[in-house]
Amino acid sequence: MELDTVHCGDALDWLRTLPDESVNCIVTSPPYWGLRNYNADGQMGLEPTYQEHVAALVDLFREARRVLRNDGTLWLNYGDCYASTPNGRSAADTKAAGNDDRTFRDKPFSTIGGSLKPKDLCMLPHRLAIALQDDGWWVRADIVWSKPNPMPESVTDRPTKAHEYVFLLAKSERYYYDAAAIAEPCVAGDRGSTYTSGKTASAKDGGVLRPVGNGPRTDKQAATGKRQYTGFNDRWDAAPTTSRNKRDVWTVATQPTPEAHFATFPEKLIEPMILAGCPADGIVLDPFFGSGTTGLVARRLGRHFVGCDLNPAYVAIAERRLAQPYTLPIMFDLLPEADGG
Repeated sequence: MELDTVHCGDALDWLRTLPDESVNCIVTSPPYWGLRNYNADGQMGLEPTYQEHVAALVDLFREARRVLRNDGTLWLNYGDCYASTPNGRSAADTKAAGNDDRTFRDKPFSTIGGSLKPKDLCMLPHRLAIALQDDGWWVRADIVWSKPNPMPESVTDRPTKAHEYVFLLAKSERYYYDAAAIAEPCVAGDRGSTYTSGKTASAKDGGVLRPVGNGPRTDKQAATGKRQYTGFNDRWDAAPTTSRNKRDVWTVATQPTPEAHFATFPEKLIEPMILAGCPADGIVLDPFFGSGTTGLVARRLGRHFVGCDLNPAYVAIAERRLAQPYTLPIMFDLLPEADGG
């Protein structure tokens, strides 16, 4: 497998050529069902029913699971939609106006049918997550990507949609996850947490990092130094706590790109996925590479990448973006290693 490259072709066919357990982490966003036509033969998202769409993605991610290391994770971004007939402003018009629209706009076909009635929220993200769970994945988190700059909507009978989902899925019960790398600063009123390094997570935790140093001590606990049980593995640390476990609502603005791609990842959305899910010098895979943002962020964070996209125009965009000069970061631990379990 040649690292730091993007392949042009069908994602499932490409995955079948990769070795077993050869990548550390998968970060991707498949085409959403019924959203738009990317004008690429064989593209996903144009299946006549959502059941067929979900089944196709389950097949693809089953093959991706073979390629993923046993301690690897899948970070899957997927947005929802409403059942309706083709209508609304086109993605091309939105792009021309200077916006990068990831929402449900230029529907290529009607998504009404079966149990989906006009105006129904299709619930596709969670349908997909449940199907992947049924296929053997561990669903560990449904992260809300909150958008402070959502596209305006003219609806008056529901709230404006301003979020998508990122699902954290694992191949095994125990997996690599560097909580310290994405810990948030404590704010007033927090119980707070500090973390051990991802490189030294104990064997009993299987590489899954555990928070330490939570909650206000009682006088008795301060005198004895004994552990306060709060429902997870915690212990007292003499140092003041300055960070907390990252929450599952991530506020990240959409990030437009001048290139001719309508649904680019914001780099700030991908950063915590790669930092937490892939060790330094590890390999990040994206089977729906698009304009290459996963590769750009992986490279900037000192990881390798491999990717694939069906559309030759998008592969060309990704290659142009990846050809730009860059500087590797200095890798160091932000927090001291904690002793004990």
